[in-house]
Amino acid sequence: MHTSRYAVQLTDVTKRYGDGPNAVLALDQVGAGIESGTFTAVMGPSGSGKSTFLHCAAGLDRPTAGEVRLGGQDLSGLRERRLTELRRTRVGFVFQAFNLLPSLTVEQNITLPLRLAGRRPEEAWLRHIVTVMDLGDRLTRHPAQLSGGQQQRVAIARALVTRPEVVFADEPTGALDPETARDILVLLRQAVTDLHQTVVMVTHDPIAAAHTDQVLFLSGGRVVDGMVDPRADRVAEVMSGLRRAV
Repeated sequence: MHTSRYAVQLTDVTKRYGDGPNAVLALDQVGAGIESGTFTAVMGPSGSGKSTFLHCAAGLDRPTAGEVRLGGQDLSGLRERRLTELRRTRVGFVFQAFNLLPSLTVEQNITLPLRLAGRRPEEAWLRHIVTVMDLGDRLTRHPAQLSGGQQQRVAIARALVTRPEVVFADEPTGALDPETARDILVLLRQAVTDLHQTVVMVTHDPIAAAHTDQVLFLSGGRVVDGMVDPRADRVAEVMSGLRRAV
């Protein structure tokens, strides 16, 4: 089987929560292909299905119908255990709340996904991402001794340590001041350009979106628009149009 040019592909993905008249349709036959080695923003008004899109694409949540492929692999047929293994090794996650373990050092937090998967870190790769994230002199510290921006750098290093096929970032700059947020976006951009990763980021911030290669706009659980080489002002314009339409 040849490798797909898509790192992630969603085909007719529908996600419904609940049953009967109270059911919520979070995604409605969504189709999207995210190419390897690209940086994509997923945007939309509140309740548009952004987080559900991310959770289904990352294998954190199973769609009600449709197909999600990671690389060439269809996730729908996988049992829970295989899905957990896959999330641990082939997918990286960065969250708004950092999600670091306070009792572990920076280095232990970074290498945690490998330890959980029973693998040893590749020393050269580990040193490389620690250098890129500028964490070399902080490896023995604990999260409480770091600033928010430094904690998010640790979270990005942890997401990259397994050399995943895709890094999913959910509002990664949401808890940071604008200057620190810009630094983090530059690092995610570097992960794509220099480390050849694929990054998919949910954001509500047009300035964050301007660091990406393309934006997918969601509204009412559907992909309603897209933009290549986004500029913050154009993104803001589309977003305000979508908010008005809701």
